[in-house]
Order: sequence, then structure tokens, then C-alpha cells
Amino acid sequence: MAKAAKENKDEPLEKQLWKAADKLRKNIDAAEYKHVVMGLIFLKYISDSFEEMFAKLQAGVGEMAGADPEDKDEYKAENVFFVPSEARWSFLVAKAKLPNIGSVVDEAMDAIEKENPSLKGVLPKVFARQNLDPASLGGLIDLVGNIALGDAKSRSADVLGHVFEYFLGEFALAEGKQGGQFYTPRSIVELLVMMLEPYKGRVFDPCCGSGGMFVQSEKFVEEHQGRVNDISIYGQESNQTTWRLAKMNLAIRGIDSSQVKWNNEGSFLNDAHKDLKADFIIANPPFNVSDWSGELLRGDGRWQYGAPPAGNANFAWLQHFAYHLNPQGKAGVVLAKGALTSKTSGEGEIRKALITDGNLIDCIVNLPAKLFLNTQIPAALWFMNRARNNGHPRKNEILFIDARNLGHLINRRTKELSHEDIQQIADTYHAWLNSSVIPAQAGIQLYEDIKGFCASVPLARVQELDYVLTPGRYVGLPDEEDDFNFAERFAALKAEFEAQLKEEAALNKAIAENLAKVKI
Repeated sequence: MAKAAKENKDEPLEKQLWKAADKLRKNIDAAEYKHVVMGLIFLKYISDSFEEMFAKLQAGVGEMAGADPEDKDEYKAENVFFVPSEARWSFLVAKAKLPNIGSVVDEAMDAIEKENPSLKGVLPKVFARQNLDPASLGGLIDLVGNIALGDAKSRSADVLGHVFEYFLGEFALAEGKQGGQFYTPRSIVELLVMMLEPYKGRVFDPCCGSGGMFVQSEKFVEEHQGRVNDISIYGQESNQTTWRLAKMNLAIRGIDSSQVKWNNEGSFLNDAHKDLKADFIIANPPFNVSDWSGELLRGDGRWQYGAPPAGNANFAWLQHFAYHLNPQGKAGVVLAKGALTSKTSGEGEIRKALITDGNLIDCIVNLPAKLFLNTQIPAALWFMNRARNNGHPRKNEILFIDARNLGHLINRRTKELSHEDIQQIADTYHAWLNSSVIPAQAGIQLYEDIKGFCASVPLARVQELDYVLTPGRYVGLPDEEDDFNFAERFAALKAEFEAQLKEEAALNKAIAENLAKVKI
């Protein structure tokens, strides 16, 4: 018992909270329950921020002397949401054990939206539903109330933001295929951001899910001593409930989400940012979508490299991204691996045109299997760069990275890339970009091909292979494959198999003995 308690104590806060919250879920589907939990975490965040500002105004020190703590304009000036008295966390805690607590929380969400126009239509009002019993909701309020223990807004935002992000991942895992629509695994987002280095400019994601790409971009700038205000974000999402999660996810980080738009037609039929030319595009569009309204868009101006097939949106997405890049813009996107080789319905010709006519493809990264929660379809990263036609040091080459052997299992179903994996891939890309324009000197990593992992390939060689972009075609097999000792490996496998046979025999014997004891 003591050992179990110690293990629980050693678990990260967010994991302990998830276990407790999931226990309170009972018979509610994860898809529905996530709005309950995420809504409460968000409400706790804005209430903490408000209470801290309220205390400063009440103290009336310095420039806040004589200020009214109930004046909404005081909060607006400091980028803090105004929370009316009937929606403050202390008020909800006092009502948590009442049988009508669900209605109290729904009314609190309504009150917050009325006072803060930027949150209109964003917050969930799902707390009075019959399948969420008041006792469980009260337990959740107590649980969320213990998340951020400090008074400082920065600490509250950091802790609550981290828990919010962790819960998004856990709910995506619980929902399976559908959950992946709003959540891109964190290690993939980190890799995209680390490779693109979006320090300054306009960052765009036209299929933004719950906003993880934006959160990671801002975090990257902060970690590298940049200025977060040098980044402006633009997004679009066609699923309204996912868009709401994105708005909350960004607000809890203090990120301006005014240019993150929703419409149910989606980016192809109703482009919410038609005139935007972005510095960076970071995106994970849904794989191999067949119902993207391609027949209605045959002559669209975005298809500069060929009309994409009506039955698959992969090359529509690539051209949509290319269309929205400025002359120096870069994109990092996730696509199904099949797009690297497909020749169906003209896809091969479009891929060829992106490589030759556009000279857009900078780098292809083949990803490990099992990274995604919603699909087992193999995936790859595409990096496009408009600057390849304007002084790019590697304009006549493409970098191929085969990362299939990286990553580690985090459970039976999914893998993730470690920080070291991410660093290795990103460092390889940056060394490739830089080593042709800087002299060799101490402390600077220069690029070199590594068998089985990376290769810088002339465009002429890509042409020879008919514009197929599978990294394995170019990087070859790792050197250690040449040292493979068959006899040694066979002996090890044989010993392992024999041990498994013995274990099976012992289990069968135990089962037979137990069955013999059963009285009929």
C-alpha cells in the first residue's frame, strides 16, 4: 500500500489529475466529457487571472491608486478577461455541493461570454446535462481547484496551460480516430517548429485543430529569448467544437486568437484568409480526404501546379499552403506517406511540378509508425521553401531524412519522438542549410550524408527516380546492417522462442489444474 502511495506521489501532477478526472467520468463518452473538463480548467484560469488583477486594483498601489476593482476597462487594458461575481471560482466552489451546480456553471459561462465579446460562442454550456451527475461535477470543481497553487498569473497560466495541453492529448487518445482531428502529437509539433524556427512574422495554420501549432510557436520564441509579440497568428478550423478548444487553448496562454476563424465550409470552399501571405505555415491536414469538394473547384487559382484529384485532398492542401506563402515563406506540413509516391489522377505530375516548376521542396522527413492517435497510416513531413528561387544555398538539392527507426513506445498503441530525436533531425536540417555557405570552424556542425538516415540529393537524381520522394530510396541502409551477425541473431531468437514455449507449457499446466478443481 505504501509503495502504491509513493508511486502516486511521484507521478506528475497532470497525470494524477487525469486519473482522478477520468474516474469521475463514469458513463460519459470522452468526446462529450472533454468539454466539461476543459471548460472548467479554462474557467479556473481566467478566474485566477482576474482575482490577481482584482487584488492589485483593490490595493491601489502606485498607478493603480484610486482604481475601481469592478471597472471592466481596467482589466481590458491589462489583457485580462473580466469575470463577473457569479462566475468567479470562489463562487462556484461555494456552490459545488448543490444539486443545481450544473446550471450554476452554465450560467457562469454565459455571464463570462457577455462580458468578453472575444469569447462569444466559445465556452461550453454542457454542465446541466442529465448524464453528468452533480456529485461528479462537484468533485471535478474540487479537483480543478487544486491545479494552480500559486497566486502569480504567470504560474497559473503555465500550470493550467500545461494541464490543458496534457488533457487534450489524453482525450484524443481516449477518443481514438475522432480525437486525432483536433490534436497533433506534441513531439510532431515540436519537430515542425524547431525545424522552421518561427521567430518573427505571420504564422498560419488553415486546419488548426485545437491550436497546438500556435502554442508551440510562441513557446519556441520565448525559449530562444525572442519577443512573442513579433509573431502574429492566423488560423482556420471547420469543426466548431474543435475551434472552441483552440480559442480556449490560446486564451489560456495569453495568445491573441482574433485571427483564428471558423466556418463550416472549410479552407478550400471558404478561405478565411484569402489575401494572407504568411512567413510560416505549420499544419497537419486530415489525410487522404475524399469529400473536399474538389469538383466544385476545378479552375481555382490556387492550383498553380495542376488540378488536384477530386478523390484526394493531399495535393490540394500542398498547393493551398504554397499559395499562402510569401516570397521568403516556409512551410512544414504532415501528409500521408502515399503522397510521396502516388501517381493516381495526376498526383505524380503535380509532385513533379512542385519540384521542378516551383522548386519548392526543401526537405522530406519519413516519420516512425504509430505516432498518431487517429490513424495507422504512415506519414511524412514536407518542408517547402519559397526562398529556394532567391539565393537559397541548396536550391538544386533536396534533403531526405529517414527517421523511421527513431522514437519510443509510450503505450501499446502509440510512439513519440524524444527531445534528442527531435534535436537530431532539426540539427541535420539546419546543418544542411548552413554548411554550404559558412566555412568549417570549431563549434559549427557541418552537414554530411549518413547512411540509413540522411542524404542531400541533386534534383537530377530525383528526376532519374521519376520524382518519387520516399527517403528510403535515397539514404540507403545504415552501415551497421553490413555487420549483421546472422548466427548470433539466430541463436538469440531461438533461445527467446524456447523460453516462450516453456512459459506457455507452465501456463497451460496451471490452467488445467485450476479447471480440474472446478466442481460441476
